[in-house]
Amino acid sequence: MNDNYQINFSLKGFTSILIGAYFFIGGFFIETILKGSLTKETPLNLSYKTTEILIITTVLLVFIFSSLTLFFNGKRNAKKLQYQLWNDNSKVALKKYILAFVAIFTSLLILMNLGFITYLTPAFLILYGLLLFSIKHKDRKNLLILAGLSIFLAVICFLIPTYWSASLSILGIAHVAYGVAVKE
Repeated sequence: MNDNYQINFSLKGFTSILIGAYFFIGGFFIETILKGSLTKETPLNLSYKTTEILIITTVLLVFIFSSLTLFFNGKRNAKKLQYQLWNDNSKVALKKYILAFVAIFTSLLILMNLGFITYLTPAFLILYGLLLFSIKHKDRKNLLILAGLSIFLAVICFLIPTYWSASLSILGIAHVAYGVAVKE
């Protein structure tokens, strides 16, 4: 049985590019929803509850698409290298992955319900940076840069709350650049 953790949960190449695109598009969509619900001149005229549901749905879709990208990339790599897709190590890694994202979503929902809307993006960026930091790779230096950037953007969002959209865009672009720089 091979230790294929790095194959199943790899952020290299096209996988990172797609995840970056999902972050970028999701951030843009959330910004558009918020601008549409706050401005009277736009045709959206969404209620607070509808806006909230659309934003939560967008975040969940970004998570689902990112997870599917990781899964299909792992499946393709395992088939190409003739490894077993799921072994004990990858099952443990999947449990950690799901637990991390449940913790992230729970934290964000608690902050949202408490009314700390301006802290949603910084909290997400810190938790996402910690998730990236905890991923085990042989060559972690590049991934550590991505995790450090995420935490740095969180600090900027704490200092400048209106910078949340740009931070998500920068994180998406950083994922794309990481994917281009660290090919499979």
